[in-house]
Amino acid sequence: MTIERRDFLKKAGAGAGLAALGACGPGETTDAASGAVVSGPKVEWRLASSYPPSTDILFGAAERMGERLSTLTGGNFTLRVYGPGEIVPGLQVMDAVMQGTTQCGLSPGYYYMGKNPSLAFDTCLPFGLDSRGQIAWLLHGGGLDLINSVYADFGVIGFPAACTGTQMGGWFREPIESLSDLAGLRMRIPGIGGEIMARMGVTVQLLAPAEIYPALERGAIDATEWVGPHDDEILGLHQVAKHYYAPGWWEPGSTSTLMVNREAYDELPHEYQELLGTVSRESVMYSMAQYDAANPIALQRLVNEGGVTLHEFSDDIMEAAWTESAAYLEEQAAADAQFRALYESWAAFRESSFKWFLANELSYAKFAFPRV
Repeated sequence: MTIERRDFLKKAGAGAGLAALGACGPGETTDAASGAVVSGPKVEWRLASSYPPSTDILFGAAERMGERLSTLTGGNFTLRVYGPGEIVPGLQVMDAVMQGTTQCGLSPGYYYMGKNPSLAFDTCLPFGLDSRGQIAWLLHGGGLDLINSVYADFGVIGFPAACTGTQMGGWFREPIESLSDLAGLRMRIPGIGGEIMARMGVTVQLLAPAEIYPALERGAIDATEWVGPHDDEILGLHQVAKHYYAPGWWEPGSTSTLMVNREAYDELPHEYQELLGTVSRESVMYSMAQYDAANPIALQRLVNEGGVTLHEFSDDIMEAAWTESAAYLEEQAAADAQFRALYESWAAFRESSFKWFLANELSYAKFAFPRV
């Protein structure tokens, strides 16, 4: 990182520039002539992504944030984005940020539950908040402050930067008709969802995105979850498993985080810090809209052209998953005060959010969705 502090000009219109950024619509940019560029020192950061370049929305979120930062600072604040394996493997992004190998990274917090189980809240929990609820809790329900109190122990500060919406329940080589069919199944699934699947008899593996297809193809795993139709088609999972399940009860609203080395963040001018937060908030909403546009088209293609059969998980699987999920969260909350603080905040927000969606949006969906 290079910061020419002596040349730093604190532009009087910086606040107006940030306001202009907030007013920009998706895909719009600003330039110096518009008065929306924040002048500042040269800052060159490296960003390590857990997502391969082929995943255009998730990897693209990092690229787009870099483009926005560059545009809004007249090219002075830049991010160079690296895919998995270019600097560190996909499951070691947070380690790279902690150690200062890169100044930042894009990764889901639940990949690092081994460091602290509370990091699962940064991504999603089984039977938790949907994408809108998750973002609302993080940004307006106190969730992000609590999560950053966890990241602080590792010298990291996090910003929600991408959201997939509700994910699918994954790909299976053979149909899963009841709870007993899960016994001994080898499945790639991370986070607390993996913990719950293990309680239901599944042999769980955690693989980085680039490792999923080869493992499924050679039979090292029998099933995998990834994201949803758009990303799953990109990875080619339908070529080696034809049974596609819903819902992804373990990831109803998954978010990925821009993880930033705290020391590097503190060295930024205040205006750059504000831009980083603003651009990441824009990114999380933009990516969610991208998925909502891309997934319906990809799902139709997978079913009509890819020979994929859609299934719903059986009632006994769903009931067992609900029971085990609730038990796991209560056990963790009883054992860990930090986890309990996050859990109590999240659970209260979930109760309120679910009641609102049940009162209004569910009734709309039940009437309108089947009629199309």
